[in-house]
Amino acid sequence: MTTESVDKAVEVLCERKDAWAQLPIPGKIGFLHSLRRRTGEVADRWVEAAVHAKGIPPGSPWTGEEWFSGPYGFLYGINALERTMQALARGRIPDLKPGAVRMRPDGQLVVQVFPSDLHDRLLFGGVRAEVWMQREVTADNLHSHMAGFYRQPLPEGKVALVLGAGNIASIAPLDVLHKLYVEGQVCILKMNPVNDYLGPIFEEIFDDLVRRGFVRFAYGGAEVGSCLAGHSGIDEIHMTGSERTYDTIRFGSGAKGAERKRCNEPVNRKRFTAELGGVGPTIVLPGPWSDADIRFQAEHIATQKFHNAGFNCVASQVLILPASWGRKNQLLDALRATIRSIPPRNAYYPGARIRQEGVVRAYPGAELLDAPGEGVVPRTLVTGVNPGDAGNHGFTEEFFCGALLQTALPGDTPAKFLREAVRFANGALRGSLGANLIVHPATLSGLGPDFEAAIADLRYGTIGVNGWVGVAFLLPQATWGAFPGHADNDIQSGRGVVHNALQFDKPERTVVYAPFEPFPRCLTKGRFSLLPKPPWFVTHRRADEVGRRLTRFAVDPGFSHLPGIFAAALRG
Repeated sequence: MTTESVDKAVEVLCERKDAWAQLPIPGKIGFLHSLRRRTGEVADRWVEAAVHAKGIPPGSPWTGEEWFSGPYGFLYGINALERTMQALARGRIPDLKPGAVRMRPDGQLVVQVFPSDLHDRLLFGGVRAEVWMQREVTADNLHSHMAGFYRQPLPEGKVALVLGAGNIASIAPLDVLHKLYVEGQVCILKMNPVNDYLGPIFEEIFDDLVRRGFVRFAYGGAEVGSCLAGHSGIDEIHMTGSERTYDTIRFGSGAKGAERKRCNEPVNRKRFTAELGGVGPTIVLPGPWSDADIRFQAEHIATQKFHNAGFNCVASQVLILPASWGRKNQLLDALRATIRSIPPRNAYYPGARIRQEGVVRAYPGAELLDAPGEGVVPRTLVTGVNPGDAGNHGFTEEFFCGALLQTALPGDTPAKFLREAVRFANGALRGSLGANLIVHPATLSGLGPDFEAAIADLRYGTIGVNGWVGVAFLLPQATWGAFPGHADNDIQSGRGVVHNALQFDKPERTVVYAPFEPFPRCLTKGRFSLLPKPPWFVTHRRADEVGRRLTRFAVDPGFSHLPGIFAAALRG
């Protein structure tokens, strides 16, 4: 794009920002209907384009990743926001289910946000999610900390720049949705060059908003992004990407930018929210695991690392095991076998080979789990990493490729190990986007209130208990972002949240819980849930069919879709 075309796009948004901010809620709901309809019309093309660009083999179950993290994720976000907007149109704060609000022993308020209806309970049986509030939010003032934009009598419009992500297809349109509906801002979406092939499809989806002057699209490299970020007509910026990109925009580049960062003297002083990834941990607690548990959780850990070929901001990077657990080595062996059983993925994201080679240089004993071949960036496992090495490359640098580290911590009881693991994750690992905990139900029961106290101590924006934190990304009722409190010149995993369909003004974190065993094996243990092997697992054999069927359901929800979804899920 030229400077003139950028200026024209921003000029239109500046002219229309107050019209959007002050548009009555029923009018805003009408655009959601259009977004849902148009997404349904282009969903197949959306997925086909992503599958082709990422080099996913035709007919591969991995196509399911593109359904889930593409049109399905966006449609689910639309539907959740529509429920909230309909409540606001009736003059009500977004509905919370009876019994959804509870107070922790230390006084922190917790709101259960998922499941929200019968469909959620049937499709994701056993999965639940909570949003924990910042400390000033209480049961008495919770409603005054929801839907803040819509409590303004005559809101003033703003223009937001959204710098899109290049990996997960629904990130950029969901970020635009958040800015439009939760924060009341018109948007210019600057597509990431890695996946700007989706731009024309997104323009079709947002066509009604584009024609009314509420949304614009921009294309190009860093020069266009820099031009937009510094434009006088842009009021706020939101980005998904790397900490280095954030620092460059905020403080400038080169030695002068580094000095300004050191002194915390930004060149760009606009309100700036960001989701920037980090070094994500997976903490495995000791317990009486069966051989079936070992195999299933090995697939779970492999998913946390290798979903989307490892190019996830919330991919697990450091596997933390109990040093004295008798099944530690069996789990590592099962993990190796699982990884080797999965065909190598195309490393489509730029720089993957360079980053993987940096891992191998830092860890000469790294295991390459793929044979060398043209176009193959070997999946890499590094075991036995010293947890006391505070400057460890893998503890401070996000890999953003198919490389996983493993370390071990002491603790002769689950409670002692958990305390050590929380201390290590908070202190040694850079970033605060997401942390995973895997815990056997017997261990969980034995820990009692100490387990939730450990969650409270973990400083992460999303925590997954027996469910990968990436699942929270697909739950629009949840919040998505870093743990609050990062300084501008030490931004780590970012600032602010997106998604947040219930429009909490001061959330602290989201916690997602999932079953330890899949259906129907859980029944043999006396535990009930309807969730079979989750379709987001990289080992699911029917993930593509489940994703396609769920997308059709999200376009037109109804019970007639459920038998086909269940059948495909169970065959996975």
